[in-house]
Amino acid sequence: MTPLSPTPPSAAPWKVLLVDDYPENIGVLESFLADEPYEILKATNGGEAIDLIRTQGPDIVLLDVMMPIMDGFQVCRAAKLDPRTALMPIVLVTALDSMEDKIKGIDAGADDFLTKPVNPLELKARVASLLRIRKLVTQLDGAENVIRALARAVEAKDSYTEKHTERVSKYSVKLGRASGLAGQDLLNLELGAQIHDIGKIGVSDAVLNKPGKLEDLEFKIIMTHPMVGFEICRPLATLSRVVASVRHHHERYDGKGYPDGLVGEGIPLEARIVAIADAFDAMTSDRPYRKGMPVETAVDILSKGAGTQWDATLVTRFLDLIKAGEIP
Repeated sequence: MTPLSPTPPSAAPWKVLLVDDYPENIGVLESFLADEPYEILKATNGGEAIDLIRTQGPDIVLLDVMMPIMDGFQVCRAAKLDPRTALMPIVLVTALDSMEDKIKGIDAGADDFLTKPVNPLELKARVASLLRIRKLVTQLDGAENVIRALARAVEAKDSYTEKHTERVSKYSVKLGRASGLAGQDLLNLELGAQIHDIGKIGVSDAVLNKPGKLEDLEFKIIMTHPMVGFEICRPLATLSRVVASVRHHHERYDGKGYPDGLVGEGIPLEARIVAIADAFDAMTSDRPYRKGMPVETAVDILSKGAGTQWDATLVTRFLDLIKAGEIP
């Protein structure tokens, strides 16, 4: 018979964090899981739980609700607001069974509920089910790392643009923060900026490194890279919120860009931000056909293109960051 518990993606056992202010309750849960190949972590208050979540990276948390100082709802909410642990499954274990309490738990980000007294078979089934999902998420994270590696491979094709995506990512995050983005939205922007040129993996080195003006056909080849990048990233669920930067970073505010001719705020915010950061770094960096421009020249070009090529409000914020010495 196939075992109920999933196999971890590595040789290390799954880490299960048990949190309850009564050690005897932790002992009961631990005994129910004793025949499973789990590494058991324990915490007797919310503060300890948060520390273990941040330092030990458990794969799942079984969390008591009614605890002094910091209750389970607060612990759950804190873990789900942290992008590093937002996808970690949390099961609230509680004697509370009113609809109001369940709604409060859902609002805090809980993935499941177990009612006290806990049924051991139900506990094992819920844990195994959530760990199977955790395994899929872990595998998708690995796929995301492959995408990052491909993006770095694009840079390796062109010595003139070494560290380009790193700088574009840094500038984008600064502009994103100045535009009110935070938390997961800011992390999505950062990743989108890092992989925005990944589609150039399909462009020949001869075109990428040509030391002169591109012919019409060569420029059309270059213009395919946003869609190529989009197709590379689209199948991966973990990248669904960053593909806008990949596909649309060459759109223009006046609708004359590519690949979709989007206009104004119809262009996703992340793509409008990356477009400015990308253009600034391209202008101020050495290329096969020219030396990098002085920052003052790039500032003048950005100013003149505000409202036509780029979002004027974002350009103003970007120039303010330059004046403040935060960029480059």
